[in-house]
Amino acid sequence: MKIYSAEYLLTMSRQNEVITDGALLVDGDRIAAVGPTSDLIAAHPAAEHIALKNRILMPGLINAHMHSGLLRGTAEGLKLWDWLRLYIDPMHRVLNPVEAEMASWLCYAEALLSGTTTVVDMWRYLDGSAKVAESLGNRAVLVSYVGEHPDYNYFDSLDDNEKLIEQWSGKADGRVMPWVGMEHMFYFEEHQYQRVVDIARRHRVGLHTHVGESQAEVDIMQTRYGKRPVQAMEQFGLLDVDQVLFAHCVWLDESEIERIAVKGVGVAHNPTSNLKLVSGLAPISQMLAAGVHVGIGTDGEKENNNLDMFEEMKFASLLAKTREGDPTAADAWEVLRMATLGGAHALGLGDSIGSLEAGKKADFIAVRTDTPRMTPLLDGDNFNLHHNLVFAVQGTDVDLTVCDGRELVRDGQLVSGDLTLIMKEAQACVPGLFARRAAWLAEHDEGAVSPVDPGH
Repeated sequence: MKIYSAEYLLTMSRQNEVITDGALLVDGDRIAAVGPTSDLIAAHPAAEHIALKNRILMPGLINAHMHSGLLRGTAEGLKLWDWLRLYIDPMHRVLNPVEAEMASWLCYAEALLSGTTTVVDMWRYLDGSAKVAESLGNRAVLVSYVGEHPDYNYFDSLDDNEKLIEQWSGKADGRVMPWVGMEHMFYFEEHQYQRVVDIARRHRVGLHTHVGESQAEVDIMQTRYGKRPVQAMEQFGLLDVDQVLFAHCVWLDESEIERIAVKGVGVAHNPTSNLKLVSGLAPISQMLAAGVHVGIGTDGEKENNNLDMFEEMKFASLLAKTREGDPTAADAWEVLRMATLGGAHALGLGDSIGSLEAGKKADFIAVRTDTPRMTPLLDGDNFNLHHNLVFAVQGTDVDLTVCDGRELVRDGQLVSGDLTLIMKEAQACVPGLFARRAAWLAEHDEGAVSPVDPGH
């Protein structure tokens, strides 16, 4: 057993408990006890004591929606449909399994270094990504990028998705959790929805998809089914599986928010991506008020440019304040909860991760307090630890990341993988991928035109 102690311990329990000079007792992959350092040492004198000076211990962050990728900084300043038509969908057409796996090596390493212990990754050829998570040690909900409509046959198929579920469910000590994926509802034909539900129910896994990301999507659903997106999802039984997680939800109306609250659907809020692609400002305050479990996601490296969940927390708060015209909206405690326990509940994992409590998985991080960004750090009437974590800290201030009781980042360095080699091999993958995409585009002047492109 090990005792990790720090200047402050932020449990993210329902009481927002902060323990000064607090500690965790870790037994294998679980937290055995939480409390004042002196109490835990006295009760467990044989345990190894790891004293983290000038540090905050807090739950590992949960990235509730991301896409692995290798396009960082190469698809900028574009409207959504041009971005998809000329960059993203052509990449999916030419991507190969080696490149897909290498993207996950890079992105999971970046996530761990900035304090994220759990990712929800919607990506391609996810057998490789599962191997990466197994090796690096992070927790990963893996969601296949599925497109079954004939116009989207260059994505993964439901057959691929079900094979992934059969091969990887329960593997890597349960850290790899494959789910059913739908890129969008309109990437499927009507008769295929039942198979989505059947796979999720038969294997008792969750379903993840993009919903309400753009006004165009709402228009498509209205044209195709005469219903808004959530209503269409419910009509075809897509909300009647064990766990459902929607990404974005920018364009949900009040009736849709009410329905997802009733159905227990989780939401992954992606503020930076929504701002960069001008998708809109999601009604997060209304969702939370309705009782919806809301987590935070970075979205992909191509529409965000980094996977820093601390930065994402800051944007989440500022975006909500701007949308509501209310500086009290999305306060620091609320946003911290979204990035930890709220995200865990959105994934149906609130009983095992998301807070530092006895019996839960030992997923936690240490954040430095000896930085300008954390100075001053005050107690009493001017207590500001939570404000600093949301509005000042950066992912580089994390110097210890533990998942399932295993130290994956120590002293700010990745110890579960060779970061230099990962970056070198990721860099080497890119020229071939870009060359094949350019060759495909040279033969298709309009890019990856889709039947839902409002320009065609």
